[in-house]
Amino acid sequence: MEHTFIGKWITNSEFANLKPRNVFHKQLDKVDLPCDEHRNRHILFRRKFVCDSLAENAMLYISADDYYKLYINGQFAAQGPAPSYHFKYNYNVIDISKYLQKGENLIAAHTLYQGLINRVWQSGDNRHGLILDLVIDGETVVTSDESFITSPHTAYTEMGICGYQTQFLERYDSNAPEVGFTLSDFDDSNWENAKISKFADHTLTLQKSGVLEFETILPVNTTAVDNRIMYDFGSNYVGYLCVRAKGKTGDTVTVRCAQELNDDGTLRHNLRANCTYEEEWILSDGESSLDWFDYKSFRYAELSVPASVEILDVYFCARHYPFVLKTQLKPDYVSNKELREIWNLCVHTQKYGVQEVIQDCMEREKGFYLGDGCYTALTNMILTGDDSMVRKLIDDAFSTEFITETLVTCMCCSFMQEIAEYPLILVYLVLWHYNHTGDKGYLMQNFAKVTKLLDAYHRDYEEDYLLRNLDKWCVVEWPKNFQHGYDVDIREGQICKEAHISLNAYYLAAVRTVNKIASILNIPQYRDEGPLLSAFYTAFYDVQKKIV
Repeated sequence: MEHTFIGKWITNSEFANLKPRNVFHKQLDKVDLPCDEHRNRHILFRRKFVCDSLAENAMLYISADDYYKLYINGQFAAQGPAPSYHFKYNYNVIDISKYLQKGENLIAAHTLYQGLINRVWQSGDNRHGLILDLVIDGETVVTSDESFITSPHTAYTEMGICGYQTQFLERYDSNAPEVGFTLSDFDDSNWENAKISKFADHTLTLQKSGVLEFETILPVNTTAVDNRIMYDFGSNYVGYLCVRAKGKTGDTVTVRCAQELNDDGTLRHNLRANCTYEEEWILSDGESSLDWFDYKSFRYAELSVPASVEILDVYFCARHYPFVLKTQLKPDYVSNKELREIWNLCVHTQKYGVQEVIQDCMEREKGFYLGDGCYTALTNMILTGDDSMVRKLIDDAFSTEFITETLVTCMCCSFMQEIAEYPLILVYLVLWHYNHTGDKGYLMQNFAKVTKLLDAYHRDYEEDYLLRNLDKWCVVEWPKNFQHGYDVDIREGQICKEAHISLNAYYLAAVRTVNKIASILNIPQYRDEGPLLSAFYTAFYDVQKKIV
C-alpha cells in the first residue's frame, strides 16, 4: 500500500531555489550538461523528538535524492533508495522500533548530491533533498519540515574521480566539526534550519525491491612491510573499509584497495576497470574512525601508516541485496572439484554483484545495464526464487520510453546510452519470467509494452523486413579488436546504415518470442514471422558456403 507523505522535501539554502534541469536526451543529440557548480555535496540533517513510552511499531517512510544513510540514536539503520527516476522515485519503509527509547530520540541522515552525469543515479539534475514521515503506533509524530536542522559535512573532499565519472575518491578528515553528528550529545548549535525545496517535483512510489543487507568480513591474512600494512579479505566483496586508529591531529593514512596483486606481491590499486583506488584519511587526536560514504569492490586493502599511528581495528563492511540461496548444485556434480569451485564463484558473484539494482560492474560503471542485467537478474531469480530484481529491471526498462520508445541501455541514471539489441533481449526476459513464475497477470501486463517496443523498431528502423539505419550502438561485437574485419560499421556514436546480421537475429527472435507470449495468453499472434525469416536468409545466408 502506497504511503501519502505529510513531510516535504527539505534541503539546504544551496539547493532550495534551484530549478531541476533536464538531463534526458537521445544519445546522438549534442547536449551540454556542465557539472562544475553543484557536485559532491554531503548534506546532513538532524531532528530530535520525544517518545512518551516504548514504541511497539515505529515505521519510518523515507527517501532522499541522490541518496541517504540513516541513523537513529547513533545507530546505523538503513541506506537508500534504489536508483529511480524522479517521476517514480523510490521511498523505503524502515522499521526503527528497536532503535527507539523512552524519552528523547534523534533522527540523523547523511545525504549525498553527487552531481555527475553517470550511470549510478539520476544526478546532475539539481534535485537534492530528504523526505520522511515517522509513524509510531499509528500516529505520525515526525515529518520532514523546517524544524530539521542541516549542515554540510566538511569531512569529505575530492581526490579525483574514478571509473566512468562514477564516483569521487574521498579524502576523509576526522577533524571536521561534523564528525559525530549521529550522536545525541553532538553540538549542533551552529547548524541552520532546513529549507523546503521550492521546485521539488518527485512523484514517490514504494520501493518494491528490498533494502541492502550488511555483514562484517574480517581479514584472513595481514602482512606488514615497513610502514605498510596489507589486509587480505579472502575474496572480492563490495562495500566499505572500516578502520579505527589512534594517532595525532593531522596524521595522514594513505588507503589503497585492489582486487588483485602485482607479480611482486604489491597491491594493483590501479584496477583493470579504470579505477585507481588510492585515498587519504586524516586523523584527529586520540581515536578516529574511517567513514567512507561511497562503496568500492575489492579484496585487498593497504594502509600506509605514519609511525605515530596505531591501527586498532580493520574489517570489511560488505553490502549486498538480500540473498538466500534456494538452488543447489546437482549431487552428481558436487564431487567434481572444478565444477564446485566454478559454482561457488558464480554464487559469490551473484550475492555480492547484485546491489540495489542489477549492475554491469561494481566499480567502473555501477550501471543498471539492460542487456547484462537480463541475464544477471534471471540467474538471481533462479538461484534465490526471488523475482524482485527481474521485475525491477523489466519495469524500469519500460519506464525509459519517455526518452525514446525503443528504450535506453542504462536505467535510472542521467547517462544517456542506446544499444540496439538490449531492449530486444528484454522481450525474452518477459517470457523467461513467466516460464519461471507462472505469473500470467504480469505477462499480460507486459504484452502491450513489448508489442509497443517492437512496433517502434518496426516504424523507425525496419525496411524490407530488416532493421537498418540504426542510431543506436550495436555492442555484440565490441570491442573493436574483436570485430575481425566485420563488414558493417557498428562503432558507437554514429548511425549504422547497413543491415546487421546479429541485430536482425535478435529482432527476429524477439518477434517470435512475442508470438509465443500471445499463444500463452490465447490472443492473436503479433505478426507473421515468415517475411522476416525470408528476408534474413536472403540477406545473410551464403548458399555456396552454406553459412550465414
